[in-house]
Amino acid sequence: MATPAAESNLDRERLELALQSARLGEYEWDMVRDVLHVSERMAEITGLPAGETPADKGALLYRGVHPEDREKTRKYMEASMRAEGRFETEYRRIREDDGRIVWVRSSGVLVSDENGRPVRVCGVTQDVSDRRLEEDRRRALMSELDHRVKNVLAAVQALAQQTAKRTTSLDSFLKTFAGRLKSMASANELLTAARWRGAAIAHLAAAELGGIAPGQTRWEGPELFLTPRAANALSLALHELATNAVKYGALSNESGRVDVRWNRIADGGFELFWTESGGPPVPLPTHRGFGATLLGQVTGRELNGEAEVEYRRAGVRARLRAGPAAVVERPETVPDAPAPRLAAAVPLVSGSTDLRGARVLIVEDAVLLALELETGLSEAGAEVVGPAYELSEAMTLLDGPIDAAVLDANLNGLSVTPVAEALAARGVPFVFATGYGEAGGAPLGFDAPVIRKPYDVTQVAAAVAALLAKS
Repeated sequence: MATPAAESNLDRERLELALQSARLGEYEWDMVRDVLHVSERMAEITGLPAGETPADKGALLYRGVHPEDREKTRKYMEASMRAEGRFETEYRRIREDDGRIVWVRSSGVLVSDENGRPVRVCGVTQDVSDRRLEEDRRRALMSELDHRVKNVLAAVQALAQQTAKRTTSLDSFLKTFAGRLKSMASANELLTAARWRGAAIAHLAAAELGGIAPGQTRWEGPELFLTPRAANALSLALHELATNAVKYGALSNESGRVDVRWNRIADGGFELFWTESGGPPVPLPTHRGFGATLLGQVTGRELNGEAEVEYRRAGVRARLRAGPAAVVERPETVPDAPAPRLAAAVPLVSGSTDLRGARVLIVEDAVLLALELETGLSEAGAEVVGPAYELSEAMTLLDGPIDAAVLDANLNGLSVTPVAEALAARGVPFVFATGYGEAGGAPLGFDAPVIRKPYDVTQVAAAVAALLAKS
């Protein structure tokens, strides 16, 4: 049987082990003798000398607290000890030995004698600098995300307003605006894959030109990466040029070609040349639309350079010149070149797609998108099943008759894979409508079309119709 002394030593060893595991430093202020006892671990955290030191009536406890935190910390600790006999707080401390600033979490308890007179304060301190640094980074990231989201929303709003002012019909507005929105989405997808450090010109060109007129477009130039602002501007510029080429220029027939080349210039910026050939004769434009305004003014300013467009009879020629501020160093993470967007394979359709009699399940966690899909598919004649906003809700709807389905890849953090697996087992065709980029996020291993957000509902309806025609 262990003696009381042995048990006491064992308890002390357990306490030491617990303090060491938690990386806690102990201290004790003997108020009677007015000395502060600092443990070795406490010394490592604060830079105070280990052992006993005159406490100067407790002033030593606060001497190393950062001047901006000192008075607030002192008042809180003293008030808390008077009211509750204990305290717990976090503050910045300037180390006594090397002057470094550390964040510490300090807890203590006031010990009184049998007469109720305070005789000492026993406490522990923990270095929480890493956690505070991580919290600061997280707050900075959230602030940056909030800033970027607001910028994107403001840009989308401006794009919608400017497009609406220069279109004569709702159908024309929807098609034009949807195309420009997809261009912004492609640039943002590339930037996200590179952690918003930059996007390659070649990838921007591939995203805009890779899915239209196969064999009629070519892009070439040195590896150059653009800032997020410049990448969005160039993506929109390429989209406007490509749209015009498809409607009126070199890509409106099978013999035309578009050649895009870029090179770095002496001041650190770059020049990009868009050259069309082999298309129909190009007439001079009779009015200046938003696309021309975007190319002539917005693109040049956003690239810190200039933009020129020549409407030659042989084909449109554009020159975009960007300043050095538009170019960044190669990011640590560079995504693969993007695959052609499905928008090319499932184009915007004129008129209505016939889905009469088809029972189509909608699984989408964004309410507005689900309502838009429901409206669009219903107008095409489909009988909508759902929409299902949660994975569990979608699974319960699988018991009923379903001819096809539109699935979001992620439902409030849960993969839609179980729904896709169940549909595949029944032989029910489906299409993925997702906001995830090429790098991942969409369920893998399924032979199903994938439409990237933002999309037009007519694309989804056309994709569903194509699936049903095959089945």
